[in-house]
Amino acid sequence: MDDLLLEYQEKMDKTISVLKGDLASIRAGRANPAVLDKITVDYYGVQTPINQVAAISVSEARILVIQPWEPSLLQKVEKAIQASDLGINPQNDGRVIRLVFPQLTEERRNDLVKQIKQMGEASKVAVRSIRRDAIDTFKKLEKASDITEDDLKNLQTETQDLTDKKTEEIDKIIKVKENELLEI
Repeated sequence: MDDLLLEYQEKMDKTISVLKGDLASIRAGRANPAVLDKITVDYYGVQTPINQVAAISVSEARILVIQPWEPSLLQKVEKAIQASDLGINPQNDGRVIRLVFPQLTEERRNDLVKQIKQMGEASKVAVRSIRRDAIDTFKKLEKASDITEDDLKNLQTETQDLTDKKTEEIDKIIKVKENELLEI
């Protein structure tokens, strides 16, 4: 029984992991290396994430320092950051690139909170969709006499319990990120 449910639990976990990744890339007024995760730079003809061609560190609460392993990449990393939707102008001193994150305005914080809530809602919809797929699969198994009617009822209950647990987890993740944004 649990084997049948495991596949859907993994899908729900994957949905939550994607949400966490998306939330990490939202700039919260603090220096967070995760904001660079989706930015790539041309490294010998291959688009490579910045974190794979440079050391990224947080020197102060709102300053990220990027030090490419090869000095020739300095200009490319700077251009990639400027071309991204990060909205921060990199400062290049010839050795390292500094990103200074400005304080967020109240209006920008509220916009980000709305965006975060939308992401949470989309994740909950995805989890519910996985629940629906699971229940449909279980009904087909019961119709094909692969599982009993009691097994079907148990699986439906377990699937609903799992869905409730995952939506609560999403709510908690969203609340933490929301508080992080509003407390700055």
